[in-house]
Amino acid sequence: MNLQPTQSSVDRETPVRYREVRIGSAPARVRRDGDVWYMESAAMPGNYPQRLTDRLASGARAHPDRWLVARRGANGEWQGISYAQMLQRARAIGQALLERNLSAERPVAILSGNDLEHMMIALGAMWAGVPYAPISPAYSLVSSDFGKLRHTLDVLTPGLVFATDASAFAAAIDATVAADVEVVASTGCCARPVTKLSALLDTTPITVDAAHEAIDPDSIAKFLFTSGSTTLPKAVPTTHRMLCSNQQMLRETFPEFADEPPVLVDWLPWNHTFGGSHNAGIALYNGGTLYIDDGKPVGKKFEETLRNLREIAPTIYFNVPKGWEELTSALETDAKLRETFFSRVKVYFFAGAGLSQAAWDRLQQVTERFCGERIRIMAGLGMTETSPSCLFTTLPAKAAGYVGVPAPGCEVKLVPIGDKLEARFRGPHVMRGYWRMDGAATGKSFDDEGYYCSGDALKFVDPQQPELGLMFDGRIAEDFKLSSGTFVSVGPMRARVISAGAPYVQDVVVSGLNCDDVGLLVFPRLDDCRRLAQLPSSASASEVVSAPAVRQFFVELLDRLNRESTGGATTIARMRLLDVAPSLDLGEITDKGSINQRAVLTHRAELVQALHDPIQRDPAVIYAPHVQT
Repeated sequence: MNLQPTQSSVDRETPVRYREVRIGSAPARVRRDGDVWYMESAAMPGNYPQRLTDRLASGARAHPDRWLVARRGANGEWQGISYAQMLQRARAIGQALLERNLSAERPVAILSGNDLEHMMIALGAMWAGVPYAPISPAYSLVSSDFGKLRHTLDVLTPGLVFATDASAFAAAIDATVAADVEVVASTGCCARPVTKLSALLDTTPITVDAAHEAIDPDSIAKFLFTSGSTTLPKAVPTTHRMLCSNQQMLRETFPEFADEPPVLVDWLPWNHTFGGSHNAGIALYNGGTLYIDDGKPVGKKFEETLRNLREIAPTIYFNVPKGWEELTSALETDAKLRETFFSRVKVYFFAGAGLSQAAWDRLQQVTERFCGERIRIMAGLGMTETSPSCLFTTLPAKAAGYVGVPAPGCEVKLVPIGDKLEARFRGPHVMRGYWRMDGAATGKSFDDEGYYCSGDALKFVDPQQPELGLMFDGRIAEDFKLSSGTFVSVGPMRARVISAGAPYVQDVVVSGLNCDDVGLLVFPRLDDCRRLAQLPSSASASEVVSAPAVRQFFVELLDRLNRESTGGATTIARMRLLDVAPSLDLGEITDKGSINQRAVLTHRAELVQALHDPIQRDPAVIYAPHVQT
């Protein structure tokens, strides 16, 4: 996951008061060997447990009645599972899984999303030493051909498949799950026998505690699939050592977690490393509580998030930039929301994309207005293969794209690739290789010093002071050359357009390989564009993108962007607003919303060709004034 922060341009001369919070501040140590740079934190992580589930056991002893996880029930009331209750259920489920002879070769696959049952199955599997794999619900519920679901199950060869509601996942199960694989569900049915979750919970623990004691740090806790933003999803064997060491790195970065058990209100999906390893792990590792948020920053679903935040006050809040923008708007007008949300939150953290300058400033302003102080906004850089965290913005951010300095225990290597520096990572939190990929394929992901080659490009905030940290500089594989031989750096351009185009730009794809100039395919935020054009909610996407007010905004955006350009590689000659959303089945988008640039360019090749046609002007395209045909 790319976590790209930005910094308010309002760095006032008068002192700014921030809400008190303990943040790690160890400096980075930097050395250079020829053209290669090495960075690491001056601090080292403290001791961490052998198994992540050791934290469940210690929590059950220290605070047995504290909720580990809670979710709003059908009656509107919060229903929670305490640490002691979760340990009891994990032991029972773990015993049932052992009796089914499950293993890394026949793991548990979880199809459904974030809920109490999912957490019980996950911790039961980990307690028994049986790996589990949370699979994107979109592969079952959104996809029409189940292609990615079939791929993930082929990689895993699960011995048991779980879905909280079998009826909701019946079509996907019937189409992809082998006939000899047991299906377990809490409710519902499908066209095959279904074992009830209650049967697993009724199992008497006999040998499972001994199995738990036999788990070593390099035992696989779970398989997490990469997002598939560049290739088909790959399975990352995530060990207990990876999870525990990374959580300790987080605790060194946020000592506040040791002072006050964190309370999270979170919707981020557990099939992704940010929601499932980072956020859920923070609650478990630090004796905190995770309130499952069934809302998300999409359409009217965010109303559920606001409902939850009016009742539950988080100590640290995580969201994607769109979520922060929606929350900021609500905080400006909703007194009850402000009263609860601001009561104890100490850190804002965002992920997935860059927070625009306007959104950053607006969030700071509403916080300062109603709190009388600011709250620290943080981000970093991580990925599935590093479980996930590598860099954090513990130093003050100075510019858009700042991703900070290495977390304690993470070694960073920067290697020249063309005119960029590729980020490579080494440490106890880094995987050893992908699951069921041949050695040659996995070997390409590591260099001769054992560093994982991320494919992300980074650069120094200040080359004269490298210890100040790093900036995100795009994905190396996305960059291309124009016909002039000029390299176009896609990542920074994409971030610049999304930030400048807020709130009307959802994402962009940069085109121009072997062409004379740069073009953009723009996925607009249709709801915001409808409001801009004063169109009804029933207006089609085609009507929205052709509305005069919308086109005028993008004409002006193109002009603003080009006034700031520094040459052909940063000048945008043409753009087209897309009225067809990116396709999950075609691999154009992942379920967490990441755009696969290559897939969009491939599947929309005719649009790209028309965009760059040197003779025929396309009336749907917005051209910069200097473009001649």
